[in-house]
Amino acid sequence: MSASAVSWNQFCESFVRYEDLGLSLDYSRMSLTETFFEDMAPLAERALSEMKALEAGAIANPDENRMVGHYWLRNAELAPNKEIRDGILSDIAESKAFAAAVHSGEVRTAAGEKFTDLLVVGIGGSALGPQLVSEAVAALKPPLALHFFDNTDPDGLARTLARLGKNLATTLTVVISKSGGTAETRNGMLVAKAAYEDQGLDFAKHAVAVTGPGSKMDEHAIREGFIKRFPMQDWVGGRTSVMHTVGLVPAALQRIDIDAFLAGAAAADEKTRSLPVRQNISLLMALMWFSAGKGKGAKDMVILPYKDRLVLLSKYLQQLVMESLGKERDLDGKVVHQGIAVYGNKGSTDQHAYVQQLRDGVNNFFATFLEVRRAQDGPPLEVEPGVTCGDYLQGFLRGTRRALFENGRESLTLSIPEVTVRTLGMIIAIFERAVGFYAVLVNINAYHQPGVEAGKKAAGEFLKLLASVKSGLAEAGESTAQALAGKLAVDPEDVWHCLNHLAANGGVSRTAGATPAEDVFTAGAGATAV
Repeated sequence: MSASAVSWNQFCESFVRYEDLGLSLDYSRMSLTETFFEDMAPLAERALSEMKALEAGAIANPDENRMVGHYWLRNAELAPNKEIRDGILSDIAESKAFAAAVHSGEVRTAAGEKFTDLLVVGIGGSALGPQLVSEAVAALKPPLALHFFDNTDPDGLARTLARLGKNLATTLTVVISKSGGTAETRNGMLVAKAAYEDQGLDFAKHAVAVTGPGSKMDEHAIREGFIKRFPMQDWVGGRTSVMHTVGLVPAALQRIDIDAFLAGAAAADEKTRSLPVRQNISLLMALMWFSAGKGKGAKDMVILPYKDRLVLLSKYLQQLVMESLGKERDLDGKVVHQGIAVYGNKGSTDQHAYVQQLRDGVNNFFATFLEVRRAQDGPPLEVEPGVTCGDYLQGFLRGTRRALFENGRESLTLSIPEVTVRTLGMIIAIFERAVGFYAVLVNINAYHQPGVEAGKKAAGEFLKLLASVKSGLAEAGESTAQALAGKLAVDPEDVWHCLNHLAANGGVSRTAGATPAEDVFTAGAGATAV
């Protein structure tokens, strides 16, 4: 296949443009059969129909018996009842009002100082959404400097606290957890609380909760006297919550125009809700994913945004796509092992990382280029006579796309005029609906996450075993993993991992043998043998 294989007419026929939004999709570098659209027509129409029902309030998440309402967040008039509609509008107004009160100094620290920093404690979509928005569209010097606890890694938490230093006294902490039972977020909150207390500060007087009404976190926030509580509704999933209080509160606190953010998403929704297949960018994207992976996720999706501001887009889409589409069973209970793997960084950095393999290695992917047509604000600097950095960036995008296509690698190109709050809203909305459409094409539930819950359960079982191993070793004084496992009637490898963890973190010493089976662990030594 060569670049000349795509004629001018074929490009024009495969180029969809929303002139009023400045948004376009080029799918001319996808290898479609002549009858592809005809063959897919019944499924495509079903996808449009089911999306219409979802937006009207149908139970779109049957496993959890929930509605799916993230589309209502940017157009409350779509909500199925007045209570939900009024709640959405109230949440937006409250997010803006609270941020304004913080910025003006009406809401201050217990010591009467204005807040200078913002610490967001969350994980998954509760962190990825605010991180993407901040990186892409926040001012270089926002009114509150932003920091994250987005894992339960004690070293990472300590480094963030070290960066905050004495500014912790003027740091507002937003804890985000729908259930209040997410271990990573709870741990982050407890570490933050301890840090505040070490400085003689009352954590609650610096804390805001974004959580489900009546959740453990909600009850904790009431009991402790948090500054403010914002609701997170059960019909909004974490990976689609960036336009809910999860994303709006941190964005508003950075003085990001959340009205423009929501308006951009609503504008993209309006197009992709109503337009027919060949004019519907989200549905076309879903169909291209289906074509590339033969409806089985046989090829990975590589996200290549040619803009530094969008460096986190691939990470954000990784969760949105993989958590939504990576499912063992379809809606009929049949084992299907669906999913699309997503990775990426940014152009042209990727050309010096892994594009070599994309062009010449295993053909197990399709690329999605994100083009930002406006290179920069202000007068450009010429790095060569008549050539700017922006010209080079465009050249690398076009050159990489061509080089891939010449070697039979498929790609899509989604283009926006510039990165603004509004266009970021459009991008997110386009991909959210594409995920929803694709789920219908392959007959899966995109709105639950049983694999994540299985991981949480397994982690809980490990912690129970860890406690038993601690107790067992303390009683024995000294033991091998196998001997201790025999007493506990559990897997010796699991016991060895527990003992190794304890030895690495104090209180247990290890005398290494020739193999893990010969390692001897001793309680109470307080150090790890080398």
